[in-house]
Amino acid sequence: MFITKPLIWCLCLVALLCTSCFEVIEDITVKKDGSGAMKLTVNFSQSRTKIAALMVMDSVHGRKVPDRAEIEAKMQEAAAKLRTMNGISNVTQQTDFNNYIATISFSFRNTADINNLTKKLLAEYDVNTNIAATYAYDQGKATFTRDYKHSGEVKEQFNKLKDRDKEILKAASYISIFRFEQTVSSYSNQAARLAKNQLAVMQRLPLYDLVSGKADISNQIQLSR
Repeated sequence: MFITKPLIWCLCLVALLCTSCFEVIEDITVKKDGSGAMKLTVNFSQSRTKIAALMVMDSVHGRKVPDRAEIEAKMQEAAAKLRTMNGISNVTQQTDFNNYIATISFSFRNTADINNLTKKLLAEYDVNTNIAATYAYDQGKATFTRDYKHSGEVKEQFNKLKDRDKEILKAASYISIFRFEQTVSSYSNQAARLAKNQLAVMQRLPLYDLVSGKADISNQIQLSR
């Protein structure tokens, strides 16, 4: 999961404005050669009526509510940065203001490109912290690994939230999906679940547990050879 200041800003803003559930979804497809694609989604569709009402307001609880142009500009800025990074291609972004779903997706040459992307994004936003997650794929051993370490930057921002805003995050979900061309033989994180076709591993947890450091989303996945 990518932890950057714009993402932290968005999640904190949502926590302050939204009183219903939403989802943050990380969807990664890894091919046999280590290349693949990633899609990041923030889904507020279950709260679209309330979000629509908030969007016509200037501020809530003393905080400015961004308009559509500002949200779209943030999305375009993120997409533009991705297009400049080595190994990253086919960058697309979309903001659905009818259902309030924002997505950004891209292809990567190998999983190392995802890690390099994270490093560069963190550097550009002057975030002096360890990368929250690193990804590795060993083609010879047919293993995919995500090592996760809770980010000090996220914890700092989380601690600044009021108790009522932390409670809101408990209604939100973080969903991680890893898809493969080979079937999955085993995986280390027992909080995750294997798809019926054995080609994907999914983990769903409260976003509160992730940003507060209570959850571990590390996983080592063994694929068939």
